[in-house]
Amino acid sequence: MAMPSDSARQAFERAISNPVFLDSLPIGVFCCDRDGIIRHYNSRATELWGLEPRIGDPVRRFNPAKQLFTPSGEPMAPEQAPMAEVLRTGKPIRDRHIVIEKPNGERLLVLVNIDPLFDEQGQLAGAINCFQDISDLTRAREALESRTADLVMAEERTRRSEQYFRDVLNTLPAAVYMTDPQGRITYYNHACVDFSGRTPTLLSDEWCVTWKLYRPDGTPLPHNECPMAMTIRERSPVRGEEAIAERPDGSQVRFAPWPTPLFDADGEMTGAVNMLIDITDRHAAEVESAHLAAIVSSSQDAIVSKTLDGRVRSWNAGATRLFGYEPEEMIGQPILKIIPPELHAEEEEILARLRRGERIEHFETQRVTKGGERVHVSLTVSPVHDKTGRIIGASKVARDITERKRAEEMQCLLMQELNHRVKNTLATVQSIANQMARNSRSPARFAEVFSGRIQALAHAHSLLTQSAWQGASMLPLIRDQLLVDGVEDSRISFSGPSVQLEPQPALHLALVLHELGTNARKYGALSVPEGRLSIDWEVRSEGGRQLLLWWKESGGPEVAAPTERGFGTTLIERSLAADGGDVSIRYRSQGLECDIMLPLPDRQTAPMLSRNSLSPARASVAPRPPEGSLRKARVLLIEDEPLIAMDMSDTLEEAGCIVVGTAVSVPEALRLISETEFDAALLDANLGGEPVDEVASALTRRGKPFAFVTGYGADALPEAFRQAPLVNKPLMRNAALQAIRNLMARDADILQLRPMHA
Repeated sequence: MAMPSDSARQAFERAISNPVFLDSLPIGVFCCDRDGIIRHYNSRATELWGLEPRIGDPVRRFNPAKQLFTPSGEPMAPEQAPMAEVLRTGKPIRDRHIVIEKPNGERLLVLVNIDPLFDEQGQLAGAINCFQDISDLTRAREALESRTADLVMAEERTRRSEQYFRDVLNTLPAAVYMTDPQGRITYYNHACVDFSGRTPTLLSDEWCVTWKLYRPDGTPLPHNECPMAMTIRERSPVRGEEAIAERPDGSQVRFAPWPTPLFDADGEMTGAVNMLIDITDRHAAEVESAHLAAIVSSSQDAIVSKTLDGRVRSWNAGATRLFGYEPEEMIGQPILKIIPPELHAEEEEILARLRRGERIEHFETQRVTKGGERVHVSLTVSPVHDKTGRIIGASKVARDITERKRAEEMQCLLMQELNHRVKNTLATVQSIANQMARNSRSPARFAEVFSGRIQALAHAHSLLTQSAWQGASMLPLIRDQLLVDGVEDSRISFSGPSVQLEPQPALHLALVLHELGTNARKYGALSVPEGRLSIDWEVRSEGGRQLLLWWKESGGPEVAAPTERGFGTTLIERSLAADGGDVSIRYRSQGLECDIMLPLPDRQTAPMLSRNSLSPARASVAPRPPEGSLRKARVLLIEDEPLIAMDMSDTLEEAGCIVVGTAVSVPEALRLISETEFDAALLDANLGGEPVDEVASALTRRGKPFAFVTGYGADALPEAFRQAPLVNKPLMRNAALQAIRNLMARDADILQLRPMHA
């Protein structure tokens, strides 16, 4: 670096030779030689730099500040500093703005003025830099400029505000108008004209823009009593009121007024503004909602709303009546609370369908009440949408159909019972026909006797139908069987108390009376005019209730005991034996006498049916094996209908079977099972109204194969034995024989599988 000449140095030193003077200046001053090395600076300069540089430091040239920036914030290198420019050009710089950054990061905007220094020969010897902080001045000027601009803008806004305010009000869909302190209309927007159906007159119309006003109850509302008039008089807003405006064309609109007084800066009221909100649709919706709420509240059906995750949101009184839970017990709870565990998947499917927007109608299922009882319900479930159409939940209507389901079950039970009784009757008719066919001497004789016995059954059925099959009274039963076409016969006398017989004993006794009566008219006392028949009965209670009936004929042809046992006698004995009764017939010369004993129950009993007996009868489930001989196959018959038992017995014996016994009741069946050896059994599914579970269990314990013989379906069988073979009534001859073959073949297969013991 070249050193300045002595004369230049002397000139520079003279310029800075008065430091006291420089320190007294309010601005920063520093001097550099022609190489930019600082040779002097005052105290104000150190304040502005935030540091005190070393004199003659060859590193910090041109400006010792930490960093220089342009006013726009771009960094400046030392060679770009204003001092470097003056030393390079030899020209002064005036009023240039730069930014100085102090070591603490603070930045100052400074105004720089720099003059070059020359020696006596006019050579550049250095330069002096005067700079001052103008940050506050700049900010003040900017604030002043901003304030001025604000004032200009405020003035412009003030100028435009009224028009802008009116433009805004005119775009509002709600009716808005203003009045002066006296209530005269000073402004109204376009919606006011549409709302009132008329154009208000400014400074003439008072209080309201509407033509006529009415209170919500329909009574007239004078304009000077309207909410706007009240606001101006009382100098306070009115809220929560409603009124009805009538337009000149007669149409009406329900609205909510929103009058508010206006005050100036001094608190003086300058007028009022009122907004009229049309609530016609809202009011209609509220009325409709109230009607719906009343319907929901008073509905006998359970009406529930829920979220899409299955939580209850509302719960009406019908739901409380049906399920037993109060609203506070269910709202917020999962709907699964009233759904049986095994049906939870069903609810998930319903929710999935709802999310797809589907409606579920008349879906029948079960729910659980608070007390644990199950109820049958028919559900109608609909999705609930918000105003955007998004599905947000579901409404569910549940109708209690428990009684209907019970009625349907009862109807099925009654149809099943009817089916059973019809089939039993057909089986009885079939048995009568089969038995008579074996003994009849001619078709004419067969038709005559067969018709009479069918008529006896028909009369008994008519009596039972009149009492809904609850039973039959003795006297009508006897009269129907003995009086021809109901015509009184002076030869016949009746005597006895009122006795109600159960259905099955009544049918059996009807057949017995028919047989006795037919015999009396053909061969006995009623075959001649002078003959007499007396029928007396009574009820005895010793050793259990018993009906005792005495049949006594007199005045007829001489009677002799038959040389052969006929079908009629067998029918009488077995019919009474089926109900635990007994008969004694005496053939006296003056006429036939017959003593009948029939047990009576202590109370009325009805046939026992499973409540699940809803399935139709099925055919035998066992596969048909090859035909085989039934010779000497030992069969136990368990059947309470004597005619059917007689016919089944004859059919089996004709095929070579040995009928080892016939049981007509549960106790008798149990006794024969334990005391008798047999190969297979045919078991009626109902013995005198009693279930046969115990009988089936006894057969199983003894390892005896058996098949059910019944007019019921498989579901009416004992639950543990519903897979047993089933033979339907009325019985086909081959079906009964095939059932025995099946049982014998299956039993043989089982024996082959058993291990042999030494």
